[in-house]
Amino acid sequence: MLIKRYAKNPILQKEDIPYPVATVHNAGVVKYQGKYMMIFRSHLFNGRSIIGLAESEDGFHFKARAKPFMVPSDQEPFKAYEEYGVEDPRVIFMEGEYLITYSAYSRHGVRVGLAKTTDFETVQRFSMITEADYRNVVIFPQKFNGLYARLDRPHSEISPWSVWISYSPDLRFWGESKLIMKPVQYHWDEMKIGPGAPPIKTERGWLNIYHGVFPTMDGCVYRLGVALHELDDPSRIIAVGDQWILQPEEMYEITGYVHNVVFTCAAVPEDDGTLKLYWGGADKVMCVGTAVIDELVDHCLNHPRKAI
Repeated sequence: MLIKRYAKNPILQKEDIPYPVATVHNAGVVKYQGKYMMIFRSHLFNGRSIIGLAESEDGFHFKARAKPFMVPSDQEPFKAYEEYGVEDPRVIFMEGEYLITYSAYSRHGVRVGLAKTTDFETVQRFSMITEADYRNVVIFPQKFNGLYARLDRPHSEISPWSVWISYSPDLRFWGESKLIMKPVQYHWDEMKIGPGAPPIKTERGWLNIYHGVFPTMDGCVYRLGVALHELDDPSRIIAVGDQWILQPEEMYEITGYVHNVVFTCAAVPEDDGTLKLYWGGADKVMCVGTAVIDELVDHCLNHPRKAI
């Protein structure tokens, strides 16, 4: 078992939030001044989403702040593209600030926005960094040949729901895009895949924890898998683990707002070689588990499949 679930899951749910929400899920998590900062998605009772913030000393016990962290903007150009909600944040620390990517929904489709914070008290929107329809943008926490790099998942009828990489000199303008990973037919991730947690740097490569979706007669099942990218050129994938590392098994993952879902936006590496993996269960509650980073890398290398 590569992922060890925390015995007291779920760690955050709607009853823990001091303002009215229907769900708590799909959270980005990062360390700030020794604390774990969780920025989580919640559905309101009109079905649209906002982003809240909770803090923890140990990464397991979180307390939510009294007010939401991000709500749809009332300032252009963001207002037009966040009309229906802000969702699924990922967060990294880079160059003295925290970068937050998030999905913005509107009548024009879904785009990805980039926001910044230095203190988790105030947040500044920086740019809409994709056109429609994109989701699941994660930024690597280092530059490559002077360029920022990101993984993303555009919608496409030709190469549906695959992972691409893009580069930017300034976080605002992105290009040199390349398809690097696709779903595999009649496989646990055959319907669609997408970046999950921001990549984690290891001695053997960048560890990419992604989600994969399989269609069944009873609806779709969301699971998690791992891929390993080359350290100096993250567009080159060394291996993809053939088997999933986590699937819905507990009741809080099987039944909820959307059944049969484990969906990650965050994994926090620790100094002892482990990581804390955070995931939304059934689009309703937040969960956490632990893993050994080297074991996840071994999983990629010892049981590989091709990326494309």
